[in-house]
Amino acid sequence: MFQSFDSKSSPEQGPPRLAALREALASKRLDGWLVPRADRFQGEYVAPGDERLAWLTGFTGSAGFAAITAERAGVFVDGRYRAQLRSQTDTDAFEPIDWPETRLADWLKGALPEGGAVGFDPWLHTVREMDDLARALDGTGIRCVPHDNLVDGIWPDRPAPPTGAVTEYPDALAGKSSAEKRAELAETLREAGHRAAILTLPDSIAWLLNIRGADIPRNPVPHAFAILHDDARVELYLDPAKLGALPDACTTDGVSAHDEAGFSAALTLLLSPVRLDPASAPVAIARALSDAGIDAAHGADPCILPKACKTDAEIAATRQAHLRDGAALCEALAWLDAQAPGTITEIDVVTRLEEARRATGKLLDISFDTIAGSGPNGALAHYRVSEASNRTLQDGDLLVLDGGGQYLDGTTDITRTLAIGTPGGDERAAFTRVLQGMIAISRLRFPKGLAGRDIDVIARAPLWLADQDYAHGTGHGVGVHLCVHEGPQRISRASETPLAPGMILSNEPGYYREGHFGIRIENLLVVAPARPLDGAHAADNAAGKLCFETISFVPIDRRLIDKDMLSGPEIAWIDAYHAACRDKIAPRLEGAAKEWLEKAAAPL
Repeated sequence: MFQSFDSKSSPEQGPPRLAALREALASKRLDGWLVPRADRFQGEYVAPGDERLAWLTGFTGSAGFAAITAERAGVFVDGRYRAQLRSQTDTDAFEPIDWPETRLADWLKGALPEGGAVGFDPWLHTVREMDDLARALDGTGIRCVPHDNLVDGIWPDRPAPPTGAVTEYPDALAGKSSAEKRAELAETLREAGHRAAILTLPDSIAWLLNIRGADIPRNPVPHAFAILHDDARVELYLDPAKLGALPDACTTDGVSAHDEAGFSAALTLLLSPVRLDPASAPVAIARALSDAGIDAAHGADPCILPKACKTDAEIAATRQAHLRDGAALCEALAWLDAQAPGTITEIDVVTRLEEARRATGKLLDISFDTIAGSGPNGALAHYRVSEASNRTLQDGDLLVLDGGGQYLDGTTDITRTLAIGTPGGDERAAFTRVLQGMIAISRLRFPKGLAGRDIDVIARAPLWLADQDYAHGTGHGVGVHLCVHEGPQRISRASETPLAPGMILSNEPGYYREGHFGIRIENLLVVAPARPLDGAHAADNAAGKLCFETISFVPIDRRLIDKDMLSGPEIAWIDAYHAACRDKIAPRLEGAAKEWLEKAAAPL
């Protein structure tokens, strides 16, 4: 099994660790310390030795941060994690803070005296993050002070950094060679007048060099830094333990590999100006450039948009990965429906689904720990089942099953909410509203230039009519055998990146009633040019439109659909989608699974 079911949270350890951190604060004459869930590469997922927030507080969610003072200890999380935070931390020691409703600067103003000094590790915070904090604290006298990491100093058994192998990724699946990508990006640097760009995001480096890594579970990326020069050369800096076994892509054709220990010194030798992405570059890198008198030109990581807009080869490959994965999920769902309520647990479901994915012979890893939350556990949007939380599926439960696979040709992510036994009417009504929002995004035609924030409301409108909503975005970007969460594309109120052809996004509205049940329905979509409508006036199509191609094919639980709530076009979409599931997935199934699919995907 890739997934384990041990409990990763130790809330009882929080108070003594907090006391040790406060002793360290006092010894360094600091009034506060910031503890992010981040590493020096600023990726979303971190290695065990970088799980400082979880180690200190017990909270294991994938987003959040803490601020510690001599008297207070605030843990800041958004709506996805608030119930989880309360269950995983000692709330007598750690104060749950609703973020972004409460901003860090405002909290610090109330927690620190005028002239207070807040320490932070400059490798773990981005330039933009600390610039924004400094502006918000302007006039208070509170100072942000870069410092060696205090948590590391009190963590006696901190795991060593990972040294996973680096491997080549086939050019045929990537659609472009690394040399082609580097030449194109070097041209953009020259056009902008930039002599080099600093790359810190692991998936950017993996994409640019057509390599993959094994430093982070579930995400096939290497821990490394890179410098892209305006002549298309790349200097790669990584753990020396990896240097002896690097693939040719890292040692030839304009790419040179070096010990990571030399990275900071290399920064001081660059010619101005150097592009630095303030959203992802650590403060430590900006300080190194500044101290060397090198001008930093703030600009987006040059890999971000090209990586997001997939090549035709990447899209063709990921379609195949999703068909393979869809068949595996159907195998698991057929098994699930054959089990009587009260006879299996959440762990049984996770195990059976991973077995089905493994049976494809192509699974390299799961793309994240599978979420299988039944009843009240389903109301935790990012629930991870453990031996301690494992629950038996009971009649009337809803099961939120969210998982994906890492295949060489694609990264999958799909969620289905399933009825266990006989569902209640309230659950069916909420499910149907979520489904209406998912259908509305799937059917959307929209003008070029719109961003995720412009369409997020469309998924929420059916829920808003019932005063219901969900506290996460409607969709995130997805890589191709890269990170299951990929920027900058999102369907979210916070997303300002225009959607463009080739981007892959999730479409996953939901609804969560704490203590009772959760609902989420998710497919992956590819942004594509929309065909002109038959009979439309030529002038109306002159600018062109965009639409979404659905690439996930697994039936939606018809037992939870209230057909009377649906419009004719919504019913037609569901029937057409289920027909596509039968056409594309049935040839990959046999026996009971094939019979299950035919029934599950029958017309409404």
